[in-house]
Amino acid sequence: MLQETAFEKTKAQVKPLTGADLLLQALDKENVEFIFGYPGGAVLPIYDKIYDSKIFHVLPRHEQGGIHAAEGYARISGKPGVVIATSGPGATNIVTGLADAMMDSLPLVVFTGQVATSVIGTDAFQEADILGITTPITKYNCQVRNLEDIPRIIKEAFYIATTGRPGPVLIDFPKDIAATISSVPDEQEVDLPGYQPTTQPNYLQIRKLTEAVSAAKKPVILAGAGVNFAKASAELLEYAEQQQIPVVHTLLGLGGFPADNKLFVGMGGMHGCYAANMALYESDLLINVGARFDDRLTGNLAHFAPNAVKAHIDIDPAEIGKIIPTKIPIVADAKEALSMLIKQKGLQSEHKDWLEKIENWKNEYPYYYKESNLLKPQQVLELLFEKTKGEAIVTTDVGQHQMWAAQYYQFKESNRWVTSGGLGTMGFGLPSSIGAQLADPKATVLAISGDGGFQMCSQELALIRELNLPIKIIIFNNQALGMVRQWQEFFYESRFSHSKESFQPSFVALAEAYGIKGYQISSVKEAASILDEVLAVREPVLLDFRIDPNENVYPMIAPGKGLHEMVGMKP
Repeated sequence: MLQETAFEKTKAQVKPLTGADLLLQALDKENVEFIFGYPGGAVLPIYDKIYDSKIFHVLPRHEQGGIHAAEGYARISGKPGVVIATSGPGATNIVTGLADAMMDSLPLVVFTGQVATSVIGTDAFQEADILGITTPITKYNCQVRNLEDIPRIIKEAFYIATTGRPGPVLIDFPKDIAATISSVPDEQEVDLPGYQPTTQPNYLQIRKLTEAVSAAKKPVILAGAGVNFAKASAELLEYAEQQQIPVVHTLLGLGGFPADNKLFVGMGGMHGCYAANMALYESDLLINVGARFDDRLTGNLAHFAPNAVKAHIDIDPAEIGKIIPTKIPIVADAKEALSMLIKQKGLQSEHKDWLEKIENWKNEYPYYYKESNLLKPQQVLELLFEKTKGEAIVTTDVGQHQMWAAQYYQFKESNRWVTSGGLGTMGFGLPSSIGAQLADPKATVLAISGDGGFQMCSQELALIRELNLPIKIIIFNNQALGMVRQWQEFFYESRFSHSKESFQPSFVALAEAYGIKGYQISSVKEAASILDEVLAVREPVLLDFRIDPNENVYPMIAPGKGLHEMVGMKP
């Protein structure tokens, strides 16, 4: 018998690897901490390997809850959230989360199971064309067809999701590919010649902006979520203070500039503050840093900063000029652009009168509400801000409670605010708080929801209890779909068509059914004492705040109106 060669001996010692093995190895190389996943038939080969993996698997009670949790994790950690769902309904259940992440630029790497390659296209059991379904709502998607491509595809997925403008990437994994045995493929580097995000700003454009700032009499910075994604908060603060430029935030940008800084004007847009909207309206130089001129921010475009020279710093060239004509376009990473602007040490313009005018607006027209015998949501948020010292992570659903939280919880740091902006997803708040708490285990996390949105993903109470996450679940309960009811009051002659809930469960009893302590609160005095108690314990608690059912969000810009046409300011 011929003697075995060294190569044959080595080959015999190598354990055969399946596609699922290659997947888990690739995730390990990307230093993945958590997998937010829900098992099913098409992903069983992957789950068999997860059984032995060191990566912590988080089991939501619904795939939508899992992907929203991954979004919360990505928003707080800055790392991509990793999601696994099975084929067919498992894959389609994450579509809302993909669209949400795409709109709000959150990095996700999502794996969906798929039927075996031999039956793709035959309407096999639990087959869905997830690539066709998700092409418009992912930054990139693909289907694995060859084992040797798995390490490369996954490496590229993480690179695409996290570079340039972040976003969700989906990889469809046929069951037979996951189960097939392969030899160890060669390590491959990322090589995407068609995808080369521009991060460094054009120097000539930076000089143009520097000169425009020096000449401006009414400059304003509009700071969006791109500041947070670029980790550019310190640079924004330094540049604003160097040039003494007031800063207005978008909804998703909150926290990128400290709310207690004298240059912070407030949030702009439909439910923003008067000072912020008037600053945008009257400005002669508007510097957009990492925002996309969303319609809820701009109002009627004909009246949006009509006399301002517009400069736009954005890493996504497709956003520049898409909605607002831009005179000074700067395609770059926000941190790099701001750093270069700081180094220019441009001559500071003479605009003390402008700063004084903005300060007067802030003093004359602050957010306000009328106190009564009923509990006001604004009072609750003022208490939450006071008792957490503004240091909590706040997650929300969408609606009135979201706007009140944005108005009254004054964020001093970046990446403490997790909300659904572009898509406006009800049900987002509770599961996203799970990912946020996992990303920052020591933080106080406030999951704020309305009674409508809470019921859309309330099953995730089971996961919160299972992991004993000390999330404080706060429900602003007005027995209605509050923002829908408000719009029906304003624009549909108070014809409340299916916006008021005639029946509700006991949220306290529901929490207790999951082993979570619950409180129902209907007065400020109760709220103050109970908040002291629950914020002192490191366990989940649900708080059902029975707020004034007729309270509306003010101020407001009606559809079709300009930023200067706000209603509901303090008399």
